[in-house]
This record gives sequence, structure tokens and C-alpha cells, in this order.
Amino acid sequence: MAEQLKELNANLADIASWLKVDRAPWVIAGPCSAESEQQMLETAREVARCPNVKAFRAGLWKPRTRPNMFEGVGREGLAWLRTVKSQTGLPTTTEVDTARHVEMCLASGVDILWIGARTTVNPFMVQEIAEALRGVDMPVLVKNPVNAELSLWLGAIERLYQAGIRKLGAIHRGFSTYTESEYRNSPNWQIPIELKRQLPRLPLICDPSHISGNRDLVERVSQMALDLGIRGLMIETHISPDKALSDARQQITPQTLLGVMERLHAREAAIADEGVRAQIAVLRAEISRVDWKIIQHLAQRMKHVDEIGRLKQQHGIAVLQIDRWEMLLEDHMARAAELGVGGDFIKSIFELVHAEAIKRQL
Repeated sequence: MAEQLKELNANLADIASWLKVDRAPWVIAGPCSAESEQQMLETAREVARCPNVKAFRAGLWKPRTRPNMFEGVGREGLAWLRTVKSQTGLPTTTEVDTARHVEMCLASGVDILWIGARTTVNPFMVQEIAEALRGVDMPVLVKNPVNAELSLWLGAIERLYQAGIRKLGAIHRGFSTYTESEYRNSPNWQIPIELKRQLPRLPLICDPSHISGNRDLVERVSQMALDLGIRGLMIETHISPDKALSDARQQITPQTLLGVMERLHAREAAIADEGVRAQIAVLRAEISRVDWKIIQHLAQRMKHVDEIGRLKQQHGIAVLQIDRWEMLLEDHMARAAELGVGGDFIKSIFELVHAEAIKRQL
């Protein structure tokens, strides 16, 4: 598996070969849904004024959660995309969910395709799209699946690669969650970071609109992405967002987009200042030392866990002692708070430690 990913990474086309990304952040902008030719052209003309915008997006087919919701204009919108390109010069992109969508987009001259989160989760649908693209090496962007599973995301990218696609990119749009959050979709930044670690040459784009679900958070999430080294953004932009037929709350106006782009700051990946580099090197060495201590302490903890498990088995005591676990967790979170460490962070760590302890005692 590692060798396959290594080969894939080595053969990816550089994004500069299929999209003009001469500054960071660069942006793919446009409405969530194509609604009318006038709406498309007015939005496109305005976003084209922003030098960061490198492509125009619009959803023609919209997979919706429930029936009787607006599911897009479909094939009719392809002509509108052609007009957008002829009048603004921007490459165009839209979401495809079936092989038939691919065929229509190829015939109409759409420049870039993307696979949505609800499609990425289904390997059969991704394979169908990959087969429809076999022999046509056009750019394809793959959104993360709705559920937080890196292997599905990687699998979709691999299926396209095996069909001959080399102009590939990934879009991080967040993950569905049942828990209450200020975000519509949880960012779970560790997942796109791991994707980038495994495929460092794969262009990674952040979709702050879908992560936020709220236009007031789009700029903040965009800056978070840039701070993590993600240089591309996909931002839903609508000439009249409050009247949008889908995802109205998360779309911004072209004028707002211009302001956001002026305020965002992309950080450089390389550390140019020698003094700063030396300071960071010292701190990283100290972190490595502390990490090794953590590993040693965890190993010692598990030895005690194993001994407790042996005693429980000998004396017929249940493995899970829920009262003890709740008391322990509460105590750890309180101690962490005294040291300025977040409770949620400590809770997530010790939930993993506890799960491993239970597994070892079974």
C-alpha cells in the first residue's frame, strides 16, 4: 500500500500545469448552485475582478438530503458555464455524481470536475466516474467523504489515478458530526494533514464555506487553513446570497470575497530566518525529549494495567469499572485546567488510553 501511494505521489501532475496559481491564497469561487444565467454571469463578472480567483465554480447537480428540495438546474447550466468562460476567461468547474454527468461535462468543455463528499463515500460511484474519465486526463478534485475516514478519501484518489488521471487535487470540506459545534462540518484538521503527509505533492484545497456553514466564519476558517500551509480555497460566492436556492447562510458576496482576500495572510512553508530556525530547532528537540518520556510513561502505565487485568480475572471482577473511570477522568481534566491545558484535549487523550487499557484486560 505504501509503495502504491509513493508511485501515485511521484506521478501527480504539478498543479501549475493545469491551473494558474501564481499567488497564495488562490481561490475557486462561485455560487453553491447555478440558478439562472443572469445569476451566474453577474457573479462571475464580479469574482473575476479578484486577482486571487483562478476558477469559477457552480453546482449543476445537487445531491440533497431530502426530496422536493432544489436539486440543481442540471444540463441546462452547462451552457451558462460556457458563457462564463467566454466572458471572463476563468476556467470552470462543477460537481459530478454519475458517469452521465461526466459525459455531459466533457462534451460541453467544462475544465475541471470535482467529486462531492456524498459521492466519495461510495467506492462504486467513484469507480463509475473513473471509468467514464479513462483516457481523458482532465483535472479532478476529490472532496473528503462526509464521514471522517481517511481511507475512503485516499481510495477515491487511487481509483481515479488507476484510470489514468494525473491532474488530481483534494478538497477538505469538513466532516459530519452529531455533536453540537459552531461549525456545520467539523474540520478535523488532522485528517487532511495526514492526507498531505502521505501524498505531499497532491494539491490540497480548503472549502471554508462547508466547514463553516455560516458566512461569518468563512474568513476565520480560511486563515486557519492558510496557517496550516493549505494554499488553495474554494469559497461559495453569490451575487445575492440571502436569495440563494441552496446553502444561503454560508455564501458570501463577491465584494466580501475581495475584502477577505485582502486580509488573509499566507505563511511561507520554509523558515528563512536563521535565528528563528535555530530557536525552533531547540524547541523541537525539547518536544522530542518530552514525547519520549510520554511513551515511556505510557508503557509503564500499561504494565500496571496488565497486572490489574490479571487480578480482575483471578477474582472474577468485571473489566469495566465505570465509577472509577469517571472519577479518574474528572480528576485528570481538573488537574489539566490548573496547568492551562484544555479539558477536551485531555478528555480525548485519556479516552484513547482507557480504550487501550480495556482492550488489554479483555
